[in-house]
Amino acid sequence: MTFRYDFAPTPFGDALVVFSDEGIVRFDLSEAADPSVPWLLEDVSARLRDVPVPDSGAADELAHLLDDYFAGDPIRFDEHLRFDWRLVDGFHLAALQAITTIEWGETMSYGEVAAVAGSPGAARAVGTACRLTPFSIIVPVHRVVRSDGSPGQYGAHPEHKRYLLDLEKT
Repeated sequence: MTFRYDFAPTPFGDALVVFSDEGIVRFDLSEAADPSVPWLLEDVSARLRDVPVPDSGAADELAHLLDDYFAGDPIRFDEHLRFDWRLVDGFHLAALQAITTIEWGETMSYGEVAAVAGSPGAARAVGTACRLTPFSIIVPVHRVVRSDGSPGQYGAHPEHKRYLLDLEKT
């Protein structure tokens, strides 16, 4: 198996995109100004037990989809791209796959996602799956909200979640 990486621009900065032969393994919006910093690649390399190689242009299709998405087009990334879910397992996998079914402009509570994923009462585990997702934005964890409808957190950037939810309201 060959792992490759490239970068894709977003309004929040460039995202590290790691690919396998089976699809996207990770889409990472780093907290760092430069997502090529060694710790990001070291982290994904440790999790994959392999070192991804640079592949300029590998993220071109995703970059075009992101441009359309951020222009307000209701893109479902899972309809255009293949995901390689190898970094997710168990209930977290079920939760993230359930989240892919949340339509543009819609939201579900953590509890609702837990029920759809087959484990009613596992709302906290859904929150953990959202926090640990290797697919920020392209698996729309920003569409998962608190039971009272408030957005909740989005990593260290709740303002990004609000931006994405507002984008999808239009």
